[in-house]
Amino acid sequence: MRQAPEVIVYSRKGCHLCDMVKDTLRKLERRATFTWREIDIDTDPELLREFNDEVPVVFIAGRKAFKYVMTEQGFLDRLRGRS
Repeated sequence: MRQAPEVIVYSRKGCHLCDMVKDTLRKLERRATFTWREIDIDTDPELLREFNDEVPVVFIAGRKAFKYVMTEQGFLDRLRGRS
């Protein structure tokens, strides 16, 4: 059986776009198989340096898929390997 793809959201507190991406992921959990977790870039100096001006940044199965905005259909397409 294939393992569910892991989705990582690099974000920060007080980020409206980050909240929108996380809300979209919560909604899509009912429609697709994946696991996700959030990482606050402000807790790690290296992540802060890398993603400070790009949050939210979404990785799917280790590959950068989105930054700033993410649509439901765009996410589902990327999750299924279509871009």
